[in-house]
Amino acid sequence: MTGICTGQVAVVTGAGRGLGLAHARALAAEGARVVVNDLGTGLAGEGSSEGPAQEAVREIRERGGEAVAHAGDVTTGEGAASLVATALETFGRLDVLVNNAGFLRDRMLVNLDEDDWDAVVRVHLKGHFLPLRCAAAHWRAETRAGRAVRASIVNTTSGAGLLGSVGQANYAAAKAGIVALTLVAAAELARYGVRANAVAPAARTRMTEGTFGETLVSTPEDVSPLVVWLGSPASAGITGQVFEAEGGRITAMEGWHRGPTATKDGRWTPTEAGDAARRLLAGARPAGPVYGAAAP
Repeated sequence: MTGICTGQVAVVTGAGRGLGLAHARALAAEGARVVVNDLGTGLAGEGSSEGPAQEAVREIRERGGEAVAHAGDVTTGEGAASLVATALETFGRLDVLVNNAGFLRDRMLVNLDEDDWDAVVRVHLKGHFLPLRCAAAHWRAETRAGRAVRASIVNTTSGAGLLGSVGQANYAAAKAGIVALTLVAAAELARYGVRANAVAPAARTRMTEGTFGETLVSTPEDVSPLVVWLGSPASAGITGQVFEAEGGRITAMEGWHRGPTATKDGRWTPTEAGDAARRLLAGARPAGPVYGAAAP
């Protein structure tokens, strides 16, 4: 196959189903050789199976693409290292890392167990960090050896991480952390020829059906074109950016910027600080509404 990713090797985590599967298919359709990672867990992270990764590889090969399965746990150092090693040993290189693996354990904040907090933060945030670290170490070594690197990281955040989401404190916190991780990666890895961006997708998958029901009609395939472009050489120069993608809509998120500021010589009293804060907020751009919150 030929396309904008011809000659590239891409790793996609959580690629046995849903968004990850759509991304893996789309990357392969544009010429990339793909490592399909999936632990094969249930919706809440229970169990494991090599089936989803193997089935995804079968589909890609039937369509004329090249792919190999990896069923390791990317929330462990060993699993993340073996993921990168699989790409290098099978295809001889690594150009694109799409971090996508995750699951949900939704609860209202006061009912959220510590185990549910740890599990969701682990799979989303740590599951982004460890593959990213392993891939970055490889690309740094390549650069230091005098070999040119033009690599891309595409992380998966969420509207919940950008605006918050009622009943998803663990998920929202992890997805917000992914945005910060992306910005740091973009700043630190540019010297090694690596770009890092994030996409906040909205699509109907088995993870979102319980939250959004029939109201979410866009599909994972609607999101994948942006992910493929960000992974490809065509997006050279684009790094440290966050995009929302839903159906036919793509939004460039503007992130945190310093807004109105007040200063005084010396220390504020609590009352003065409060008065200043109210004046500043009156002139500041209001934050977007938290998903699921009651209208004011």
